[in-house]
Amino acid sequence: MKERLRDLMGELAERGCIRIGKYKLTSSQSSPYYIDLRTIPSHPELFERVCDQYIHTLNEHGVGFDRIAGIPTASIPLATLLAYKTKKPFLYLRKGERLHGTRSSVEGELNPGDVVLVVDDVATTGRSLKWAVEVLRGHGAEVAHAVVLVDREQGARKNLRNEGVELIAVTTAKELIKELYLRGNISNEEYRKVMDYIEEGRDV
Repeated sequence: MKERLRDLMGELAERGCIRIGKYKLTSSQSSPYYIDLRTIPSHPELFERVCDQYIHTLNEHGVGFDRIAGIPTASIPLATLLAYKTKKPFLYLRKGERLHGTRSSVEGELNPGDVVLVVDDVATTGRSLKWAVEVLRGHGAEVAHAVVLVDREQGARKNLRNEGVELIAVTTAKELIKELYLRGNISNEEYRKVMDYIEEGRDV
């Protein structure tokens, strides 16, 4: 892992974005660790460094796109800054039926055939990303890639692949937890417990 990314992972831990304990995920699964990136926009310098890592990773993979889409709610600030820094049009998706105005589930300009990059913060099973892909394709967009900061390696990559979408991650849960252990942010016992959990449900 490159030094800049390693330092970023350490700062995320120091900011309380990675927590060890007993948590219930939105996928209803229980987990011995939790990744909460919602506070990142409250720290402007960290916010920018995180977005720069997204851009670096996308460039490494040679991903091309016309527009960037954010998923409610945690990824919308990330997708907004990413769109600004890459000079790409931004749009975002709404969950639930909108009963006023245009009643559209997609906010922003979207044309048939536009290649859209879907942005999220963390991927677990990929359910939210899959939903976003379906909505965007339903509006005529082409979606081939989704990008996240952390892939928890619990099915998202495989589930999106089945939809013809490649999941790109800045880092994985395994890489993240290993780095935090090497930095002394978590104990040996915590490290073993989390790594066993990751390996048991790892998406290969």
